[in-house]
This record gives sequence, C-alpha cells and structure tokens, in this order.
Amino acid sequence: MFSPANARAMSAYRQVGVQSMVDSASPQQLIKMLFDGLLASVNAARGAMERGDINEKVRHIGKAVRILQEGLLSALDREKGGELAANLASLYDYCTTRLTLANARNDVSMVDEVASLLGTVAQGWTEITNAPATAGA
Repeated sequence: MFSPANARAMSAYRQVGVQSMVDSASPQQLIKMLFDGLLASVNAARGAMERGDINEKVRHIGKAVRILQEGLLSALDREKGGELAANLASLYDYCTTRLTLANARNDVSMVDEVASLLGTVAQGWTEITNAPATAGA
C-alpha cells in the first residue's frame, strides 16, 4: 500500500498544508488552532490511558503541556489583557499541573477535567473567530 517513501511524502505534504494555514491565519485563528491541537492531544492522551499505552500517553500529555506553556501562555498579553489575561494564565498553569499529575498517576479523571475546562475556553475562541466583524472595528 504505502511505502516509507510515500509516508514521508504524505507527512511533508501535511506539514506544508499546516504551514500554509498558519501563514494566512489571523491571531484569533492561530489561537483557535492551538486549542484544536491541545484538545486533540488531551483526547489522544485519554485514549492512550484507556488502552494502557504508556508511551503514547506520555507523548500526548507532553504535547498538550507544550501547547499550553509555549503557545497559549506565551501568547497572552498581560499588560493589555488585564484581569482576563491573568485569569487565563492561572487556568493554563492549573491545567499544566493537572496534566502532569494525570501523567504521573495515570488518572483519566484529571485529563477529563482539563478537557472540560479548556473546552469551554476553546468554544469561546471558536465563537470569536467565527463572529462577523463589527462596523468600526
């Protein structure tokens, strides 16, 4: 079916597609993409935990933590964002801690908690991203 060369070509094609989306995305769309990747990683970690696949669990939780810390947390403008940015920073820190504990304890309920909390914020970003531009904005 697929040779290793075909798999590499498909991977490269996907990477180019993702890069193209990133290059043309608005700041709101970039945050939405981070949330999409974060929630996908959290859900994949949950599945790996349920299957008992430790390597995949560690990989997906690590990816989720990196998205939280290097993507979402670092994107916050704490000066302009005021209390909202401070609250989001606290939430991201809390979720990082919960994912780290979930990994160490193999606790699916902690992963579910993070998915629920971040799913609510992600939904808000989806609504912001999909909202029509207002006059004068």
